[in-house]
Amino acid sequence: MQIEYAKVSALGDRQDNQDRAAVVVSEKAALMLVFDGMGGHSDGARAAETGLKVVQDLFMAATQPIFDPQGFLYMSLAKAHDEVVNIGQDVTVDFRPRATCAVCLVQEGGSYWAHIGDSRIYQARDGAVLQRSRDHSHVEVLIQEGAISEAEALDHPMRNFVECCIGGDATVPDMSITAHNKLQHGDVLLACSDGLWSGLSDRDIAQISMPGEEGLAENLKALSIKALEVNAPYSDNTTATAIRWLEL
Repeated sequence: MQIEYAKVSALGDRQDNQDRAAVVVSEKAALMLVFDGMGGHSDGARAAETGLKVVQDLFMAATQPIFDPQGFLYMSLAKAHDEVVNIGQDVTVDFRPRATCAVCLVQEGGSYWAHIGDSRIYQARDGAVLQRSRDHSHVEVLIQEGAISEAEALDHPMRNFVECCIGGDATVPDMSITAHNKLQHGDVLLACSDGLWSGLSDRDIAQISMPGEEGLAENLKALSIKALEVNAPYSDNTTATAIRWLEL
């Protein structure tokens, strides 16, 4: 595969970074992972690290390209959930480790997306967002019902309430998994925690796909800095991975 990829993770105005991210690349496939430990629960960082390791290890052990991409994403996130549940067995259910996540599998000229909670995936082309994942949150439901706008959601009082995550209860959480999304030369895929996308417009985020002398890593760094500045002095951990598709 011909791709360019990058990762960034900033502490923000927090005491510790509970986000974890990785880009794993082989000759025939690549996997973008972002896990956001939920700060209101114990061991959020451990939840994020455990979930990421499970999915990453399963990908590295699999034959690539993945034969059943959607099945792989469901199975690996369900396994990640089980492992995070296990590390919280001795903790009261309301305080068990939890995390949201966004995982993007790139292979055979396209991408497959999976997410749980409000970690997001974007596809951008030539300075415009083509599509993004839809959060598992009360605010997202209000947006889809037309009750509030995307702009109003940015400072809605329930903007930080997610409806599902990995960890906590033993039941496998709801997850959204897409079919094959075709890629064109120059397309950029972005997986990120809410610390990056909150406070930024689609126009801001789409700048990562602009061609020019600056590489993808510099574009991603600039986007992260802008998110930190917009959200200061209350910025969250700000984490993202990105891939630019370079095949013609």
